This record gives sequence, C-alpha cells and structure tokens, in this order.
Amino acid sequence: MDRWVGKVAVVTGASAGIGVSIVKELVDRGMVVVGLARRVETVEELAKTLSDRKGKLYAVKADVCKEEDVAEAFDWVRKNLGIIHVLVNNAGYAPYTFIANLQREQYSKIKLCFDTNVVGVIMCTNEALKLMREKGIDDGHIVNINSVSGHYIKQKPGFYVYNASKHSLRVITEGLRRELLEAKSMIRVSSISPGYVPTEIRVAGEVPNLDKYVADMPAITADDVTASVIHALAAPPEVQIAEIIVRPVGSVF
Repeated sequence: MDRWVGKVAVVTGASAGIGVSIVKELVDRGMVVVGLARRVETVEELAKTLSDRKGKLYAVKADVCKEEDVAEAFDWVRKNLGIIHVLVNNAGYAPYTFIANLQREQYSKIKLCFDTNVVGVIMCTNEALKLMREKGIDDGHIVNINSVSGHYIKQKPGFYVYNASKHSLRVITEGLRRELLEAKSMIRVSSISPGYVPTEIRVAGEVPNLDKYVADMPAITADDVTASVIHALAAPPEVQIAEIIVRPVGSVF
C-alpha cells in the first residue's frame, strides 16, 4: 500500500458500515480520503476522530442517485484536491420488495435501488475517470462493492430486485474492465462481493421480522470486507484482482 500514501481516494456511502471501515483503513494507511454521504455530518464527526492519523478525511455531502450531487462532489475534489487516484463505490440500498405484489407507492423503492446500486456507480465512475484523464492518471483503481447477491438468486422472496441490481453491477464492472482494456489503460477495476454483513443497509431495507430473518445467518464484519479492498489495492500495478467473493464460513450462498 506504500504506493498509495498521500494519494486521493473517494469513498461513497462513507457514513456507515462498510464505508466507515474502508475510510478508516485508507486514512490509517496515509491516503487523503473524500467521504461522500447524504449524512455528511456523520462523516464530519468521523473526520474529527481521525485527525491524528497518517492520512486525512474530508466530508462532502452527496446523494449518488442525483446527477447534480455527483457532479458537484467531483468538482469539489477537482477544485480542492486537484486529482483522484482511487474510487470506492460503496453506497448501496437493499429494499425488501415483491415483484408480483407491489403497491404503486413502492415503485420508488425499485427506482432507488437501481439508482443507488447501478446508476450512481456509473455516474461516480465516469466523473472519477474524467478527472483521472485530465490529470494523466493511468494507474488508478476503481473498486465496486458488490454482493454475493450479484452471483446467485436468493432462495427467499423479497430480494429479487436487489439481486437484479447487483447482477447488473457485476456486468457493469466487467464491462468497464473491458472498455479500459480496449483503451490500453492501466486503470484497474475490482469487484468485492461480500456475504451477509450486519450493517445499517439491512435496517434501511425495512425487512419485516428482521432479527428472526437473520438470527441463524452466518455473517462477516465490515472490516473483513475492507481487508479484501486493501488486498486488491495492494496488488502490484501489473496485477488486477478482478473479483473477490467474501463468504462467511458456514454460508450456503
């Protein structure tokens, strides 16, 4: 990770769960991190706790679903830091919905799921790549936090829309890798797909009887996911860790 000391990383969904863990580790390792989140005050408080670390955290308010927020956030990076080397697309949304029995007022959940997990990733990636090209960065790294849900269909109903968004993200990630290959770029692309992690995303999904639903489900921690992010970033420049699946021991998925 020595090559990344002093370099700039942008992390989306930086106010909770896996995002917080990634931000802390990157700052500890000497990176200048921009944490994007709708709840910017939470990232600001986190920045205060990291003020004595090797790197530095900046908090920037942004909803990755909104085009203007994404554009303004990366303009902030351009104006204040001038450059970007790493993007971690971590923001996610996992609504509990049934395709065959949706009420009209629930359509917005479907849109939000794809806007967050797919469209937001595309917009943030595009803005990051534009800034990398502007500054001649050809050895940057894009890391997408996916899910094991992007690799199979869950057995229990209620998450098929989330499944679809994560399958889409897997295609988008591989498509980006191929586009960069075609352009003869050395910018690397990695997908990290964790199994069940008990973070705030599960609460936001409004799953009924949540505690009962996850009671016997094997889990990993946010720090376990971060370890895989670091593994991908720390690989030699000529090595691309394209896909990592991080399952809890005992998981059937």
